Amino acid sequence: MEGEEQDGGTMKIERLLKRYRVEVGKQFRLKDYDPADTHGLKSELKPQARQLLAHGVEELSRLQEILAAQDRWGLLLILQAMDAAGKDGTIKHVMSGVNPQGVQVSSFKAPSAEELDHDYLWRNMKCVPERGRIGIFNRSYYEEVLVVRVHPELLEKQKLPKPLVTKHIWQQRFEDINAFERYLTRNGIAVLKIFLHVSRKEQKRRFMERLDQANKNWKFSTSDVKERQYWDAYQEAYEDLIRHTANAHSPWYVVPADNKWFTRLVVAAAVVHALEGMNLQYPKVDSEQKAELEAARQQLEKE
Repeated sequence: MEGEEQDGGTMKIERLLKRYRVEVGKQFRLKDYDPADTHGLKSELKPQARQLLAHGVEELSRLQEILAAQDRWGLLLILQAMDAAGKDGTIKHVMSGVNPQGVQVSSFKAPSAEELDHDYLWRNMKCVPERGRIGIFNRSYYEEVLVVRVHPELLEKQKLPKPLVTKHIWQQRFEDINAFERYLTRNGIAVLKIFLHVSRKEQKRRFMERLDQANKNWKFSTSDVKERQYWDAYQEAYEDLIRHTANAHSPWYVVPADNKWFTRLVVAAAVVHALEGMNLQYPKVDSEQKAELEAARQQLEKE
């Protein structure tokens, strides 16, 4: 495989992930990340990539079962992206082999009137996964330093006292988000953040595909084209938020999204890596429980 070592026909996953993981955001520049990058894996090797993804999904399923049995850790996976970057498809393919009872997906669109009467983290806090489960946020509280920053008129709808709306509000929200994620990790809820990095050219191609193919018309929204006009502002906002919220306990992965098959491979690897870092183990049975199991065995054998 060009540009990558091989080991039994598979990638060195840690090296793959290191390329896209951001733990220190101070010097982060979005332009250093190519949306079309495939880490040297050529398009003609997509069948191999599918095999790697299948292996990753299988390993994810195994770890998720132990996660549920151990009931000590939880995992919060946050997906952020521009429109048409592939969030829904990524969730579908990466989580295809996981027990549905062990995963909960929460999608956050424009806040409701009730949600606007609360602080901006309120609706997200309610959806944080419990121990033993994987929670997925399809968009998240990061919209508060993205869409609200690009469209500051939305800030007025949040009913904040005017003295609190200052030029420092975005920095303050970064601080709040960092504190919230630190709080989660200190309570056994690991936070994994994924930015699906799609190019403007590829976004246009996918929009056109949605317009040209009847079975994809339902995916298209005229608001998507309107938001595209703010492309540069969104790129600046993403770069700034990653600079201020990337850290070792809740890293960002800036995942190339122009090639969906590669995107899914990287995301699956990132989730598996996060679960492996928990050192998951099935609960051990003590002597008293073993005695109870043996008694149950004997009772069943007598039937």
